[in-house]
Formats: sequence, structure tokens, C-alpha cells
Amino acid sequence: MNGTLANLPYPYNFDAGTQTLSLMKKNSLFVALALMCWLTLSSFSTGLTPKTVSQMVTEWERAKAYTKEYLDVMPEDGMGYKPNPEIRSFAEQMLHLANANYAFASAASGKANPNQGKNLEKMDDMKSKANLTKAVMDSYDFVIEALKGMNDSQLAEKGNVFGREMQKEMIFAKAFEHQTHHRGQATIYIRMKGIKPPNEKLF
Repeated sequence: MNGTLANLPYPYNFDAGTQTLSLMKKNSLFVALALMCWLTLSSFSTGLTPKTVSQMVTEWERAKAYTKEYLDVMPEDGMGYKPNPEIRSFAEQMLHLANANYAFASAASGKANPNQGKNLEKMDDMKSKANLTKAVMDSYDFVIEALKGMNDSQLAEKGNVFGREMQKEMIFAKAFEHQTHHRGQATIYIRMKGIKPPNEKLF
């Protein structure tokens, strides 16, 4: 090998007579990939947090409408239905959901819980279809009005729920997760009554 080639960094490639260093190509590729990953993750993060009051109200209004479809589709004789004797009835599932809507929203907003000290799911007069529907819808209205009474900066403030301190936005997020969970459980009740549950309502 002549002296010129012997002094070239290794590895190296020839491209149309031009010496191109593989190491430089690899470094450039790494930088480009790192930049793409950073841009993707940055965009993803920005799209998820933080939420504004307006965005959260929209999501809760959607959740209210979706839960109403569950209440509408279950017949009167399904209110007390239990797929298993050891679990909550359909009405109790929905009233449990309503209890939590009040508790979480009150904790996050400071708005007084009108049902403080009451357990809706133990109140038999709430278990007719008409009364159940009203009770559950009222709980969603309470959450929505609590949110509307706040501003975006307040969502970042600390609150306390069930002995745990967290941002108020997170308290509302936990409430949303809770109602989603219990509405989802009600799906099997509707199926076992021989009824098609409402279609998914993502938007």
C-alpha cells in the first residue's frame, strides 16, 4: 500500500474516486436519528400535557353523553341486575360512579359536595331508571361546572384527595379514569341482558 493510502483513517470508502470516511457518515446518521427522536418525543409530550380547562370540559361532556347512552339502553328491569350476586347491581355501579364524580370534583375545585355524608348507591329511591339517570347526569354536571369555575393556572395547583396530594389537573384525571372504569364494567351487564352496548365514543 502506498504512503497516501496508509495515512487515511480506517475504515474508508471510495465513491467515484472521492475518499469518504465511514465514521463521518455514521456520526451524521446518529445525529439525524437523535434529532428525529427528540422532535417526535417533544411533539408527543406537548400534545398530551398540560390540558386546559376548555379541553377538560370537552372531554367530560363527551363522557357524560357516553354514560347517558349506557343508562338509556338498559331497560327498567335491568337497574337491579347483577351478573354475580356478590357484585354491585347496574344501578349501584352507576351510583358509585356518581359518588366519585362529586368527591373528586369537590376535592379539586373546593366546591361543596351537595351529597357530602351520603352514599348514593345505598339509596333505594335512586335506583329507578328515571331517578338513576338524573342522579348520574347531575354528577357529571357538577364536575363540568366545577371545571368551568376554574382557570388553567389553577389546574397546576396542589390539591388533596383521599389523603393524597397531587395537582388538581391530576385529581380530575383520576376522576375521569374512575368513571371510565365503572362505565366499562357496566358493559357486561348490558351484554348479559341480551342488549348491544353503545358503540365506542372516542370523539
